[in-house]
Order: sequence, then C-alpha cells, then structure tokens
Amino acid sequence: MPKLISKNIDELKKQTKAVIKILEKKYGEVKCFLTHKNEFELLCAVMLSAQCTDDRVNIVTPGLFKKYPTAKKLSLAKLSDVEELIKSCGFYKNKAKNLIAMAQRLMSHHSGKIPETIEELTALAGVGRKTANVVLGNWFGKSAGVVVDTHVKRITNLLGLSFGSDPENIEKELSLIVPKKHWDMFSLWLISHGRETCIARRPQCSECLLAKHCDYMKNK
Repeated sequence: MPKLISKNIDELKKQTKAVIKILEKKYGEVKCFLTHKNEFELLCAVMLSAQCTDDRVNIVTPGLFKKYPTAKKLSLAKLSDVEELIKSCGFYKNKAKNLIAMAQRLMSHHSGKIPETIEELTALAGVGRKTANVVLGNWFGKSAGVVVDTHVKRITNLLGLSFGSDPENIEKELSLIVPKKHWDMFSLWLISHGRETCIARRPQCSECLLAKHCDYMKNK
C-alpha cells in the first residue's frame, strides 16, 4: 500500500467524500480544458500541455492540426517544421521529437489509431500515465486512474489527501480514497478549483469552500 499521511484510510475516505460533495455541487459536469475534435488531437494536446498552460496549448494546436491532422501525416513531418509550430509551448524540441515518434509508433503498431489501454498508450513516446489517463477517461470513458497534474498534486497535498510530489505515488494514494466513478471528474474539479480559488501564487483561502477540510488551513 502506498504511503499516506498520518490519517487512517477511513478518515481519508470520509474527508475525500466531503470534498467531492462540495466540488460536484459547485462545478458539476466539467469538460476537458484542451480543445480537440478527436482522440488523436486530444493525445497531441495533452502531450503539449506538460509544463505549459492549457490556454497556450489551445492557441498552438489549431495550426498544428491543420498541417498534421492525422498520425500518418505527423509521422512523416519534418522535425524543424513541428518545432516551429509548437515553439511557444516550451520544451518544444523534445515535444516535437516525441510527437513525431508517437505518430510513427501509432502507424507501425496500431494502424494509425489511438490504443485504448494504458499499457499501449504509455509505450508511445512522450506519453506517461497522466497523459494516458486523460485520453482514456475523456475520450474513451475508461477510468484507469486519477489524473495527477500540477493542480491536483498541489491541492491534494494542501488538503492532506496525498503525500509527497511523485505523480505516480499520488495517483496510487488517491485511487485508494476517491471512488472509481469520480476518478475522471475529481481531477477536473480540482483543476477548476485551482484556477478559480486555490491559485498557486495567490490562493483565496478566505473564500475557499474547502477550507474546513484543508490541512493547510488547519495548520496555518
């Protein structure tokens, strides 16, 4: 069992249930923040979102998808052309290399189609569990785990629902206490909360609906 902070599992589940109830009431059904028309576009967008804002990705992807609308076309792309299109996303050289390698593997192993298992997705260049979970949950409706991005990591640490900074360990911790039916939406709710209230550099703690369930606030 992954390491959890000094609460027993029942306490954590109770706290998580209360947090989910508040977030669900406030945000309801939340859709993925990355603009996409199909699973290929979603995969590319999530890959680009690493260390980059969703807003910036949504500015960049229309040009990328216009030139490379399919895995086949992207697999044949010139590296410098892809780099130029995604340059403002940050780490663009590595991202461009991974996008092309990802598309090439899709062509060689999956006939250009996006696979529907976490094992096959994470075998693609530049695709980790977070990216795979986003694609599986948001496009295929398959919950393979809790998506752990910077918002989810930061907020669950503050709430006292997770420990440490490793995304995979946090995913394991959260998967024990978040009901599977909420795995996909839980992350989207926390991202919404992180954008609106629990903002990294200027948290609105006095206005936070989760304050009474937050370890950070209790120890402040």
